[in-house]
Amino acid sequence: MPINAVGIIGMGEMGRLYADWISKRTEHQQQQDDEEITVHCCDVPERYDELCAAYADSPRVRVHRDGFAVVRQCGLVMYSVETANMDRVVGLYGPATRVGAIVAGQTSVKAPEIAAFERHLPSDAHIVTCHSLHGPRVSPRGQTMVVIRHRCDKDDVFRDALAVFRRLESNMVEMSAETHDRITANTQVISHLGFQAMGTAWRSVGVYPWEQQRYLGGIDNVKILMCLRIFAAKPHIYSGLAMQNPQARYHVEQYVRSVSELFRLMIQERQQEFTARIYAARAAVFGRVLNESDAGTPSRSANVEACTTEQTPASSNPPAVASSSTSTRALLLPDAILAEYGLGRIPASERTPNSHLSLLAMVDAWYAMKVNPYDDLVCQTPVFRLRLGIAEYLFCDKELLDESIAAALFNKSIRGDDMEFFAAVREWATIILNGDLRGYEDHFLRVRQFFESRLQDGFKASCVLIDRLASTSATPNLQSGHKQS
Repeated sequence: MPINAVGIIGMGEMGRLYADWISKRTEHQQQQDDEEITVHCCDVPERYDELCAAYADSPRVRVHRDGFAVVRQCGLVMYSVETANMDRVVGLYGPATRVGAIVAGQTSVKAPEIAAFERHLPSDAHIVTCHSLHGPRVSPRGQTMVVIRHRCDKDDVFRDALAVFRRLESNMVEMSAETHDRITANTQVISHLGFQAMGTAWRSVGVYPWEQQRYLGGIDNVKILMCLRIFAAKPHIYSGLAMQNPQARYHVEQYVRSVSELFRLMIQERQQEFTARIYAARAAVFGRVLNESDAGTPSRSANVEACTTEQTPASSNPPAVASSSTSTRALLLPDAILAEYGLGRIPASERTPNSHLSLLAMVDAWYAMKVNPYDDLVCQTPVFRLRLGIAEYLFCDKELLDESIAAALFNKSIRGDDMEFFAAVREWATIILNGDLRGYEDHFLRVRQFFESRLQDGFKASCVLIDRLASTSATPNLQSGHKQS
């Protein structure tokens, strides 16, 4: 039967986002004749009065002092707590779960979450968990939500869970917990590592990139905005992803290896070997979006269509839960749009070449790991989509790619910046691979402080950029009929 009481344990920013969307009936939900849902929620005791005041005018959100009142009366309970606290919190309230209830989590790493559920929940509880692939300051409408049917053999129960998740109006994709963690190791951990290392390098050099000629132009505008977007958030969002995902280590180690080996070739000016390696990665990762009839080498401006594949028309009745088919679809970040979103005051015409070592290494790592990043768009986040988009932008334009290769090998004026990036990648990787949560937070906050004056400007501009590109770029081709396993 339909669920009319949903519990949320943990009312941080994401918990409150879920409470707001689940408790309200949008015009679409009214048309679908969806049931009214009351959200029962709680957080730590010291936040009880604060939450009561915040929801005093929200009759469909009821605040409780602890999780016992939540789990005893709700047909679906969602744990929206940090990954590091999941086992403790589920261990406290999980055994009191109502008979036959559905339990979900909102952590971005599913292995420890699933382990906590299996350890502490009654055997009659159904586990249908989820992960919204966006932050709390982004509308969930149209974003990606992963749904994991881990322990639920009744189709009607699964449909009840989907009916609740559907209230966020996201695009739902079903896959296993293991597949989720494998994909997010690439789409999130390595993307975040790259942008965090950029910010650390700029702090070490002591420059604001939007004031430097070498960091002007479409690609660098995106780099700067995504870097500021990440450092505008809280460090625990990224540390949990990086350190508690069992599949992240392999990706981190390969990215470090790619950065190190490419940088070694750069400082030795081994042009032939360096160029051959970059072009081998280009062919492997972007071969399908290059015009094979023209050897995949025309410039971007002359060959936009060569970097696109035919789009599948959107269905007028999309499935409730989708799954991706293997596809390679160009994202094509438009030049004119990218040029709009810079923070700098220097004319773009005065741009100087950049090595784009972070992107060269990213594509080299995908090549080494035999990863097709387009497949991983099924778990896309705005940051990963833009990172893949600017990598595609660079590698699909032979003229720009050759300029970057030449700058990497022979432009001594940027060698110091590349060295700082190389050092920053190794520093972040060491912290992650050692599981140093305190070191991660301290390092994150030091870099954040350096950019403090522009973080909100960068975050706002990145939101506008994400919304603009979402309305102009192709979206991943989600097909129904099977789930990711």
